[in-house]
Amino acid sequence: MVIRTVLGDIHPRELGVCDAHDHLFLRSERLPGRELDDAAAARAELEAFRAAGGAAVVQWTPHGMGRRPADLAALSRATGVHLVCATGLHQAPHVSPELLAGLRGRLAEVFVTELTEGIGTTGVRAGLIKVAGGFHTLDAHARWTMAAAAEAQHSTGAPIAVHLELGTGALDVLDLLCGELGVPGDRVILGHLNRFPDPVTQRQAAASGCWLAFDGPSRAHHATDWRTPAGVRALAEAGFGDRLLLGGDTVTAGARSVDGGPGMPYLLRRLRPRLAAELGTELVARILTEHPGRAFSADWA
Repeated sequence: MVIRTVLGDIHPRELGVCDAHDHLFLRSERLPGRELDDAAAARAELEAFRAAGGAAVVQWTPHGMGRRPADLAALSRATGVHLVCATGLHQAPHVSPELLAGLRGRLAEVFVTELTEGIGTTGVRAGLIKVAGGFHTLDAHARWTMAAAAEAQHSTGAPIAVHLELGTGALDVLDLLCGELGVPGDRVILGHLNRFPDPVTQRQAAASGCWLAFDGPSRAHHATDWRTPAGVRALAEAGFGDRLLLGGDTVTAGARSVDGGPGMPYLLRRLRPRLAAELGTELVARILTEHPGRAFSADWA
């Protein structure tokens, strides 16, 4: 089992302290003028994260949203931070209609190629598949992308990371991916559960064997910081402490620490000690190191 980074495969023990969900580059049709596309700022953010004790970042930016894989490789070399790049496809409004039309009938093939051969001509291989649900529902686009993700997962062994819109729809996603499409539960990572802090849903999701990602901890307009410690403690006490991941999910330039926002270092500077007070330092250390090493590693085919 190895983790596929932008510079090649590494053993999970090499990963170190990991931000399990973030973005260095991001371009969305829904966020015009708010792109993450500054390589110098991305490098400064990685350096700030490394100075705070970080060693790895998993970038969930999927196909068609400005991933810049060659720049990711250069940034990893320059900063010494391990980076994992995604393939996959977000909700339809995030990408152009022309791109969607060009992917019809070959989506799973694109995912597999980017995971096993590389993204375009860069030689950089993706290390996970990112897809997305809707708000309390799975529309036809979500079902199409998830079916393609499941097909690619069966072919490669790659993990599937799922954007849950405002944290909703977790059980519907698991019914589709793990129930209908046969993806093993431990190959599924559910993102944004902290935005819909329903403890019953979270326990039911964890019982599938999937990973629960608490990400975007600095967003004051979501129920995040003040509920995350109690939520993860409840999951740990219910026996699911080994299914947890933490991430920052920086999606706009203004959210970067180098641009005046909390950014990637917030995860380690503020959230880590707060969680340690609730869970103990040993479990928090495992959530930041051992758990990402297991969640994002694969026996690649």
